Amino acid sequence: MTSPGSIPVPANGPTRPQPSPPGGAGQPRSGSGPATPPAAGQPQAWPLQPGAPRPPSLIQQRWPGPTRAPHPLLLAVLAAATILGASALTVVRPSLGWLVAALAGTAALAVAGATRPRQSTQADVGERPAATTPTPATPTPATPTPATPTPATATPTPATATPTPATPIAATATATPAAATATPAATTATPASTTPGQARPTPAEPVPARPAATARPDATGAPGRAAQAAWAAATVALVAVGTFRAAGWLFVLCLLAAAVTATLAVTGGRSLFGMLLAATLPPAATVRALPWAVRGLSRVGPGGPGIGRILSSLAISAGLLTLFGLLFSSADAVFADLVMGLLPNISPDGVFGWLVRLGLIGMGLLGGAYLVNRPPDLDGLRATPVRPAHRLEWTLPLVLLDALFAAFVLVQMTVFFGGADHVLRTAGLTYAEYARGGFWQLLAVTALTLLVIAVAARRAPKATRADRLLVRTLLGLLTALSLVVVASALYRMQVYSDAYGATRLRLFVATVELWLGLLFILVGVAVARLRADWLPRLVIGTAVLALLGLALVNPDRMIADRNVDRYLATGRLDVSYLSGLSADAVPALDRLPEPMRTCALWEIAAELPRDGFWATNLGRERARRVLDPILATGSPAGCIGMHRW
Repeated sequence: MTSPGSIPVPANGPTRPQPSPPGGAGQPRSGSGPATPPAAGQPQAWPLQPGAPRPPSLIQQRWPGPTRAPHPLLLAVLAAATILGASALTVVRPSLGWLVAALAGTAALAVAGATRPRQSTQADVGERPAATTPTPATPTPATPTPATPTPATATPTPATATPTPATPIAATATATPAAATATPAATTATPASTTPGQARPTPAEPVPARPAATARPDATGAPGRAAQAAWAAATVALVAVGTFRAAGWLFVLCLLAAAVTATLAVTGGRSLFGMLLAATLPPAATVRALPWAVRGLSRVGPGGPGIGRILSSLAISAGLLTLFGLLFSSADAVFADLVMGLLPNISPDGVFGWLVRLGLIGMGLLGGAYLVNRPPDLDGLRATPVRPAHRLEWTLPLVLLDALFAAFVLVQMTVFFGGADHVLRTAGLTYAEYARGGFWQLLAVTALTLLVIAVAARRAPKATRADRLLVRTLLGLLTALSLVVVASALYRMQVYSDAYGATRLRLFVATVELWLGLLFILVGVAVARLRADWLPRLVIGTAVLALLGLALVNPDRMIADRNVDRYLATGRLDVSYLSGLSADAVPALDRLPEPMRTCALWEIAAELPRDGFWATNLGRERARRVLDPILATGSPAGCIGMHRW
């Protein structure tokens, strides 16, 4: 018997205080097994609470992946595009097959994007939607107890309303503080009571989804599908260069740029960190897409075509095409040559190469469809804010750097207006040697200046109006002076090419310098606005435009034209270098007088391959009309030792 307010003491006397478990006060010891509830009349040692759910990982938050299995029709489209691409890519050199494979893959991924979910739902992010209607309690005839209205301040007892933890998987009626207090609207008699220990049915409220696990289906890293289509169009345009230009070095650069734009088309990413992370997703998507495709193979719709019907349809189509194709081929020789050009090589080496291409293209398209069906959410990836530097820490270095750039620009002005005489008097070098000795250094200065501006814009404080004005002034001045440095580098390259001739490396580096000048203009706009979140996308976009512009001017033909004009003016020509150009340079080399013309074109003609239908290239086709007569005359005599004139 205890008095009110006293602590109950067990019958066997007071016990010693037990030490706290390792996990802290009120927690069970590890390895002690499940905790048992206290006996009646004894105080509860600690509250029994369910374990907290594990937080979602970064992959689950940003890239949960599609939850629905792919439709068998989508898998059939991917298979058809894979077979077409593997059959069209018969050669590695620039050809029509690359464009056909790119168009087939783009069309297949467009189908994958058209079949993806239109709206984001809780089921798509791994959570079931909460029930909107309460589950009626099971009536017990033995204990019919009508509900009695209670005052507005009445609180339900544990026997009538027991709160249950809400989980994101099961949607259950949860007792909330608002529902635990009776209101005049909630005092209506219930038709049936509940059993003891069972909660009364209360209206369930929708459980909001966790924002961390939500991912937009259209999270392409750009405003809507328009930007996704723009990156896809850029990919096709870059690959199409191989159909019109025969220069292998140019086509390799276009393929590298196409890999970047294709990644952005299927993954997205607007910030710098988002784009860097997007580059790592395609290999992972290829692995994750395998079980996704297996689920699609086992999916057979009750009203739609299953995988068996699709395969049988493809088999019937292949049989009909083979039968009628053989008949038409035997009836017309021209049609037979066309069909033989379309069919892949059936030799052992050809079959092995076709299987390798089939596997690579198939895995790539499957991973792309996996990403397009549920793109990752890369919009929120931003750099962690850093502590702004003190004004003196960044102002003094930038002021001194601006002064150094201004001094260099003044010297360049004297060179521009003084000309070659001023250079010969002061430097003791020829004008070509002066240009060659400074171009690469100025190119390095241009690239390093962009890095300095990026670091300064990130660390400089912008809290006050004076800070923002100082940032705009110093960084804007540095950007303007850098444009003069870019102009000086381009001028030196022009002089260098006039003195020693144009080459592929010199033309490519001049193109890069022009692109860097365009970047400085964009950086100047970002400095004026003090916002650069749009700059990473424009950096890649302008690089793609610069590469397409280089392909448009036909670089090998431009190099040959410049060297031929230089020979006609000075009589100096490097025949050995010009003979190593691609077939694109043949129309320009055809202007050379004999015997330089035949000597320059002979090596190109000897290395020109015979193309089938899939290997068609417009540059090689135009050159073949000039080179075929040279091959018919045989190897020219007198070209030995004719390297540099």
